[in-house]
Amino acid sequence: DEKKEVYHLEQAAIGGHLDARFNLGVIEKDEGRLERAIKHWIIAATLGDDDAVTCLRERYVVGLVCKEDFAAALRAHQAAVDATKSPQREVAEAFGRVPNTLE
Repeated sequence: DEKKEVYHLEQAAIGGHLDARFNLGVIEKDEGRLERAIKHWIIAATLGDDDAVTCLRERYVVGLVCKEDFAAALRAHQAAVDATKSPQREVAEAFGRVPNTLE
C-alpha cells in the first residue's frame, strides 16, 4: 500500500533517517512535485546522504537548484561527513580492507 509506505517514510524522515528522507524526495519527483523533492534532498544532503548530493547536482547543472542552495547543501553535507569521522572508524575501515591471511 503506497499510502502506508509514504506514511512510514515520513515518520522515519522526521526521526532523521537518511534513506527515508532521500526516498521521499524520489517519490515527490515521481509525482511531479520537484520543489518538494529538492527540499527533501537538501535535508538528506545536510544529514550526509551522498545520493541526495548527486540528485541536487543533477538539478543544479540544468538550473533547477540555485547556486546558493546547492553550495549550502554541499557545505552542510561535508560537515555531516566530517562529524562522523573518528580514529576508531578509520581503524575499523582499514581493518576491513586487510586481506585474510589465515586461509
